[in-house]
Amino acid sequence: MILKVIKPYFEFIDVPDGEAILRGIELIGRVCYKSEDKITPDSARRFVAAIIKNGHESVIEHSSVSVRVVCDRGVSHEIVRHRLASYSQESTRYCNYSNEKYGGDITFIKPCFWDEGSAEYAEWELSCKAAEDAYNRLTALGAKPEEARSVLPNSLKTEIVMTLNLRAWRHFFKLRTSAGAHPQMREITGMMLEAMKSRIPVVFDDL
Repeated sequence: MILKVIKPYFEFIDVPDGEAILRGIELIGRVCYKSEDKITPDSARRFVAAIIKNGHESVIEHSSVSVRVVCDRGVSHEIVRHRLASYSQESTRYCNYSNEKYGGDITFIKPCFWDEGSAEYAEWELSCKAAEDAYNRLTALGAKPEEARSVLPNSLKTEIVMTLNLRAWRHFFKLRTSAGAHPQMREITGMMLEAMKSRIPVVFDDL
């Protein structure tokens, strides 16, 4: 049995210049206090840290970041529940996974909570293979992708581009990296949060 299985990952669509983001936030935020005259070459970090500490997070809504996330359909269903965002997702209605464009293979996301070789993982592999075989049989019979997709599981790999402002990103990470979040959600959001911290100073340091 050959099953195409990958781990989740993500990439930035627009690569943010973290320092430029902070300078933009400071310039906008100082309008509230008419303190633009206090801007210096190194004042942005202190200003942004102060407004976040004081709960004045509406100012950071002026900056947004777009990320392409490769995860399973179950995780993507949770992601899109965050309403203050824009999404573009791979469509199972129009993507025919049985054709040569996809190599005739369906890609699944590896569950992080089962080790390869375990009884649980083996059972998961069998169910994914059965779903893949059923999908291919249905399309061979003439079923449209939007019809054949009904047999595909939550483990199906999907790609989703998500754009959120920085305040919405903070809310997203607070919820989706918490101990109560689904393990596969924590797996991808933990990676994303660490990358955000390295790209954009100050804004996510307290998370």
